[in-house]
Amino acid sequence: MVLGTSSGAGKSLMTAALCRVLKRRGETPLPFKGQNMSLNAWVDQTGGEMAYSQALQAWAAGLEPEVAMNPVLLKPRGDSTSEVIHLGRSIGNARAEHYYRDWFKPGWAAIRSGLAELQGRYPGGRLVLEGAGSPVEVNLQPRDLTNLRLAQYLRARCLLVADIERGGVFAQLVGTLALLRPVERPLIRGLLINRFRGRRELFDEGRRWLEQHTGVPVLGVMPWLEELFPPEDSLDLLERRGRKQGAELTIAVLRLPSMSNFSDLDPLEAEPTVQLRWLKPGEELGCPDAVILPGSKQTRRDLAALQAEGLDEQLRAYGAAGGHVFGLCGGLQMLGERLLDPQGLEGNLAEEDDDDPQDRQDRQSRGLGLLPLETTYAGVKTLRQGRSQALWPAGPPVELEGFELHHGISQLVSQDASVSQILSHGLRRGELNPLSSQAGLGWWQATGEQGGLVAGTYLHGVFENGPWRRRWLNELRRRRNLPPLSENQPHHARQREALLDRLADAFEQHVDLGPLLA
Repeated sequence: MVLGTSSGAGKSLMTAALCRVLKRRGETPLPFKGQNMSLNAWVDQTGGEMAYSQALQAWAAGLEPEVAMNPVLLKPRGDSTSEVIHLGRSIGNARAEHYYRDWFKPGWAAIRSGLAELQGRYPGGRLVLEGAGSPVEVNLQPRDLTNLRLAQYLRARCLLVADIERGGVFAQLVGTLALLRPVERPLIRGLLINRFRGRRELFDEGRRWLEQHTGVPVLGVMPWLEELFPPEDSLDLLERRGRKQGAELTIAVLRLPSMSNFSDLDPLEAEPTVQLRWLKPGEELGCPDAVILPGSKQTRRDLAALQAEGLDEQLRAYGAAGGHVFGLCGGLQMLGERLLDPQGLEGNLAEEDDDDPQDRQDRQSRGLGLLPLETTYAGVKTLRQGRSQALWPAGPPVELEGFELHHGISQLVSQDASVSQILSHGLRRGELNPLSSQAGLGWWQATGEQGGLVAGTYLHGVFENGPWRRRWLNELRRRRNLPPLSENQPHHARQREALLDRLADAFEQHVDLGPLLA
């Protein structure tokens, strides 16, 4: 089991590295995180929802991701509540103060069920567990679902990871060990220092001190890795501030308050000629080459945040001046004209009264008005993997694959003159065409006299499709009179595999796994 002294210590990537190393040694590693809280999700082949970090670990292990690897997923809703997902299916919403009272026993049952399913499918596999946050939150220890309770249940050998980049690494490790209960302390078989900058021998004295004062061996010192890896959680987005030397295009990404599925942008982050600029509500849009509205867990609330800061007007002006706007899932819904939420599935806005029947019936938000769509939130969540052929941008057919994960259903609305009046700043309705051959995945339209484009899709992972991603980027490059990039690009999964191999190379070089595997 890989534990961390805190959130963001590097547990997810170290678990992925361990899975890849074990796979190289001929084993069948089985990644497992009993409970995860994340808005970065993946949909498995059965249409079940799980955390993206466990999907990444499954790929590292050479396995197909499945919800049994993450039996409990909590998706924060921004109002002290979270959507509760057990074994891939949404089963309700929980308030923070009532979670352990109401959901502890069902959560532990789901965890045991996931374990049994995974071990039954791979009887010769070795479980590689990931903890969550810190294992010694003393107010939560009696109700622990996913750290040492699980380690004790499975008699797991534990590796404790600390991030030296954040400072205070000695206090992190010594304090964590000091707060362990006597029955838990023997579970810790080794310490791992993560994200160390400089020559490793400079930490030799610190290694000796830790081993003398804790009695636990330091199994490794992992260096700072320059390659960009998929983020463990939204905190990592704050650290993406570097400028690329060879960047030729700047793409602004709206960092929505409840942004979800931010791994959709990893393939663009990995493009050497693309600089992503993460933009918060309240910051000026400027003149990027394109703007992306990502997914959102609370689409109407995030839309209200953009409108409160005047970013909706900036986006309309940007489109009218020839800009390119692209919406992903919730971002696509925002681009439409209306968002209707009669059942309150997106959560109430501040001005809405849940006890007022008229408010419940009339809940709606005015969209950005850049696509002739109306979205209604009702019924069950759409969860499925999908394939399609891209019909836009123009060119030979390109295969698309990804997954859908959304509540709302979007429909075209009238395109008569009265509807066109919703658009401001001189936007004109262009010819409306489907983005792909699969109905419902998205639409695009030409807008404005300067040839701007507005596009969107429900397909998460659309940018992972190499030829389509490059064709989309070439549309932006053509507008800047830049030479086109080669569209002969593999799926991003191949690049992800190379990154995982480099991670495993570093892990094998710098970490002694003997005490964990003995």
